[in-house]
Amino acid sequence: MPNREPQTSAETSAIVKHDHRFASATAGYTVLLRNKVAIDFDDNSPQNTVLFVHGATYGSTYTFDYAVDGYSWMDWMALSGFNVWCIDLLGYGGSDRPHEMDEPPDQNAPLVDTRHAVAEIDGAIDFILRESDIEQLSLIGYSWGTAICGAYAGQFPHKVSRLVLSGALWVERGNAPRGISAEMGAYRTVQANSAMRRWAIGLSQDDINRIVAPELVKQWCEDVVQSDPKANEANPPLLRAPSGVLKDYTHCASSGDPWYDPGLIIAATQIVVGEFDQETTPQQAASVFSKLRRATEKRMTVIGDGTHTLLLERNRHALFDVVASFLLSA
Repeated sequence: MPNREPQTSAETSAIVKHDHRFASATAGYTVLLRNKVAIDFDDNSPQNTVLFVHGATYGSTYTFDYAVDGYSWMDWMALSGFNVWCIDLLGYGGSDRPHEMDEPPDQNAPLVDTRHAVAEIDGAIDFILRESDIEQLSLIGYSWGTAICGAYAGQFPHKVSRLVLSGALWVERGNAPRGISAEMGAYRTVQANSAMRRWAIGLSQDDINRIVAPELVKQWCEDVVQSDPKANEANPPLLRAPSGVLKDYTHCASSGDPWYDPGLIIAATQIVVGEFDQETTPQQAASVFSKLRRATEKRMTVIGDGTHTLLLERNRHALFDVVASFLLSA
């Protein structure tokens, strides 16, 4: 494992990328599944095979595979010897948009909830296991993706080798979502400026400038909005994001029902969170950690000077190192 920044463009050019499309959990649509490996990769083992699952607003291809200083987290993982995959769920990133997303949001029910997401990643995982000729892989969930992966690991323990929860989402009765709109139509919309404000929630300008370069924040927020193929039909451009996650959040916050049961997870589990994460806080992480009663191993790491978007910030390598070391410790 290189455990360092790639030093030359030749290193990142030594990565092979394959984009696959497979059937969504909603009939008639397809979703994007991306794979990256080093050009000389030859170790298809459960220990080295990893699937990233994104959060509530932005697809995997614009988070885990967004290049900062010339390379993404997926690139770093590939150069570290992993067979690394990511999925854009229906309605996100490079995947299809349901026809309801072309209509006013209040005309349809919330799209793409956690149950849908679990079914979609099950299809992706079966595809990866067949392609790699293995029976298990590791999951890395981020934000809402931690609830998706946590639920999946509890339902399909025989398919999950190790589990990483990056920003472990946990909702108690009476909680309100922070950083995302509470619109409850089929989808919600995000502008670049609102994405920039969300990144810095709870921090002074000096604090956020210390954590991440302002020009990166601006560029990423503009780029991620453009991941919506119809972004420029509005002025300013808008990203549409399915609202199923908010339906689930509202149910848990009003009823007190758990989003999923961490007590069903038997896979070794690593929770990692940024010190200044205001959306999936260290307190939420500690709640999930305490509920991992059956996990064969559990770890929790808090990384200083990190926000909810730690994976793109100056301290991202601390996150990368924690995750890679855990996955390789099997």
